[in-house]
Amino acid sequence: MQLDLLNPQDRGQVHSVFVVVPRFNLTTLITMIETMRIGNYLSSERLFSWEVTSFDGLNLGASNGVRVHLDTEPEQTASADQVFVLASWGGEHYQNKALASWLRKRARRGERICAVELGCYLVARAGLMDGKEATTHWSWINGFQEKFDQISVVEQLFTIDGRILTCAGGMAGVDLMLRLIEQSHGASFSGEIADQMLHNPIRKGSSSQRRTMGRGTESILPLVRQAMTLIERNIEEPLTVPEIAAALDVSQRQLERQFKKHVGCTVVQFGLLRRLQNARVLLIATELSVREIATASGFNTLSHFSYSFSKFFGRRPSDYREAWPSNETAPTWPGTLSDFLHALNSGEKRATAPLAPPEEH
Repeated sequence: MQLDLLNPQDRGQVHSVFVVVPRFNLTTLITMIETMRIGNYLSSERLFSWEVTSFDGLNLGASNGVRVHLDTEPEQTASADQVFVLASWGGEHYQNKALASWLRKRARRGERICAVELGCYLVARAGLMDGKEATTHWSWINGFQEKFDQISVVEQLFTIDGRILTCAGGMAGVDLMLRLIEQSHGASFSGEIADQMLHNPIRKGSSSQRRTMGRGTESILPLVRQAMTLIERNIEEPLTVPEIAAALDVSQRQLERQFKKHVGCTVVQFGLLRRLQNARVLLIATELSVREIATASGFNTLSHFSYSFSKFFGRRPSDYREAWPSNETAPTWPGTLSDFLHALNSGEKRATAPLAPPEEH
């Protein structure tokens, strides 16, 4: 994939505009800007400049509850080499015709548009991502793909497809910025910025978003990682344990033993967790009915889905239609693998019923 290179000798200072919406991720914004600030710090001249704006006022609350005073109104921002659109909690429902029109205008002027985290929804609604390859945060990929099936969604740190860029968010924003700086000012300069930030190695765009699957910092056995990947690629039509074992050319007993050792639960239990997590995203990000979401998440019956969902998340599926009310300044997102294992272990200690009843056929 060819990146449209910026030649600083021809183009001068590289200017970026960051557009944020309510409950954006402040850490992502700061770290992306920080790469440019350090670039200026290491240079004898100011190589990078930036502005931060919003279509929702100039005093905006981030996802951590901190309020941020922004630079300027959108229509007063300077022409830019690249425009970054940042959204997080609630971005899946955010719609603003003025923003969409503004983004299309910027794109027509030849400015690169980059969707960061759930900013992908905003750029997609502006009609700028059709037929493009894109990414978003791994937990949101299925929900975004369900909504925009004309976009090729991949799970990786960032993508560059012509003049449309996407980034998964989090620290992937640093990797993207360092790669862009590498293209415009050289690998040596980008590497020096990374050293200043203690951010090494600089990861490629195609690098995986996840490493440990919620198991702390220890490495996971490749066999187990491969089994997890198979489970996640077959959410709608789950594979049986014998099918997974056969695909990996190992015995079912060995697969179960290694999975229990490295993950802390059985293959079936992990599959249930991923299906429930998938369903939760679809409940928030799509208009599919609860029954359709149950089917899309690999449940044969609505009763099994509702029981499992309520048992683990403590809410009915319908309650997750509005999981992040607008008056909640710092939303939460329970349902980690650690939570799941704790629920399993607690259930075993109390000798209560299993997390979910046997599925009906």
